[in-house]
Amino acid sequence: MNRNTARPIIDSHLDLAWNALSFNRDQTEPLSTLNEREAPMDDLPARGRATTCLPEMRRGAIGVCLATILCRAKRHVQPAAGHARTDLDYGTQEIAYGIGQGQLAYYRAMERRGLMRMIGTADDLEQHWRAWVDSDGAEDTPLGYILAMEGADPIIDPAQAADWWDDGLRSVMLAHYGTSHYAVGTGESGPVSPRGIELLREFQQLGMILDVTHLCDESFFQALDHFSGPVMASHTNCRALVPGDRQFSDEQIHLLIERGAVIGAVLDAWMLRPGWKRGKSRPEGLTLAAVADHVDHVCQLAGNCRHAALGSDLDGGFGTEQTPEDVRSIADLQNLAPILLDRGYSQSDMDAIFHGNWLRYFREHLPRG
Repeated sequence: MNRNTARPIIDSHLDLAWNALSFNRDQTEPLSTLNEREAPMDDLPARGRATTCLPEMRRGAIGVCLATILCRAKRHVQPAAGHARTDLDYGTQEIAYGIGQGQLAYYRAMERRGLMRMIGTADDLEQHWRAWVDSDGAEDTPLGYILAMEGADPIIDPAQAADWWDDGLRSVMLAHYGTSHYAVGTGESGPVSPRGIELLREFQQLGMILDVTHLCDESFFQALDHFSGPVMASHTNCRALVPGDRQFSDEQIHLLIERGAVIGAVLDAWMLRPGWKRGKSRPEGLTLAAVADHVDHVCQLAGNCRHAALGSDLDGGFGTEQTPEDVRSIADLQNLAPILLDRGYSQSDMDAIFHGNWLRYFREHLPRG
């Protein structure tokens, strides 16, 4: 791939710090080196099959991502089916806070090396995007990241959200898999908790973005009822195409469109192929065309291309054993362009989907100054 001819991308969901600290992965080394190092390991199916690292993001022209803090507080560790890594779960919110701060420290270390740049304001975004585009993602241009949180348990109590805001946090999901201290996520059902309602009030005052990804249906609708600030879905596909509570229904997508949200399509195979059995199904025959199906479905529901984008989650605890067969690197996101072009999407449509919609959204909803 010629990086100078690649279309710039904003990827709205990558668990870079979790991968570095929990998988002991050096995100700065070439992907081939990373996978060669892991090839003899057998503790996880994803070993030796990674798709994402900082050099591959640069090769794929991914100039900005939402980089997450990811951990959960569960006294009795009983992860929901499908996401059973115990290094996500800690006994108290205080421990989760410490783990989350450690993940933030990893991003800060990457900043000190000049490899990443935190984007906390709309002005930061403008400056970074201009530098990235003008330099064609040159090696001396850091990768930009907006700090996000996947599951709010590292926020010890609602009042502490302000401390996280001061640390640069700009987007939060109330829950991940199962029940958090604030709401209920994938694999279970239930409402936003009273503390969750209080946390939403704090978010409203701070200007924090609510990412509704992973919320179960009851918590999803209740959160929208109690929060009138900016909402988004960083990495969610369409239930009309792939049944299951991890995807959003057309009703939910319509509500998000009405609220001006952007929805990032995710590349995890079990969200792309109906009936996928994790650990058993194989990606043969599953291609990026399935991702284009979800992008197109959002565009058809909206009647335009303003709400569809990319939130790959390509380092979300899985590798090429659980991606489309034509995705061996995050740089392969570029190969969505000819698929969409063949379906009648224009060059400007593809610019919107690859980066323009997220640019518009964050220009509007990140703080100024």
